[in-house]
Amino acid sequence: MATPLQKARKDPDSMKAKILVTARQVFGEYGFHGATTRMIAKKVGIDISTLYYHWGEKGDLYEAVILDIYEDLRQKLRRVETAIHGLPREQRFRVSVDMMIDYLFERREISNLVLFRYFSKTRDESILDIHVPEVISDIARSMGLWREKRNVPQAVSMKVLALMNAIHNFVSGEEFFRSMLKMERQDYIAMTKETLHFIFLPPLTGAEPSDRS
Repeated sequence: MATPLQKARKDPDSMKAKILVTARQVFGEYGFHGATTRMIAKKVGIDISTLYYHWGEKGDLYEAVILDIYEDLRQKLRRVETAIHGLPREQRFRVSVDMMIDYLFERREISNLVLFRYFSKTRDESILDIHVPEVISDIARSMGLWREKRNVPQAVSMKVLALMNAIHNFVSGEEFFRSMLKMERQDYIAMTKETLHFIFLPPLTGAEPSDRS
């Protein structure tokens, strides 16, 4: 029997899918504790009973949001691997990082939810925590830092975490940083890519970043 999430992903025009999309935005803006099901229902334009009918309690909907994001990330990483297959390591890094930056800037709720998880105190283990090691191994393989899907060394995992945390911070902090730097959005995204190339390209690939300053 298909789960509510599987039904929503199969039919993007369904009410389940509309609620899911809105829940991603609201949880991404306010976090699990700050968001309410009433906020989500109001934004969708439905009553609270309709939301409960489709998704159950708040925790059920939040778990579906995290699983939906995880599945989207998996599909994106597969596309990244296809795009960089056979390229030299330096190009693999540049292309994969740039593709992930573009992807996350269009889905800022992902970075917000990751950072919320870092700083929020919860009594239960998040389903996000369960899938983090698998995402790390996928990224490490995509960038050419590790060839296998399993047994990624801790040193490699830490490098991937450092890179991803830097991306999440630039994405989540976009409005604050752009205001401080007085930058247009496209310029800010381009500069994010250049900055991360400058910081991570030499230690991770041995190549020198291009200086376009």
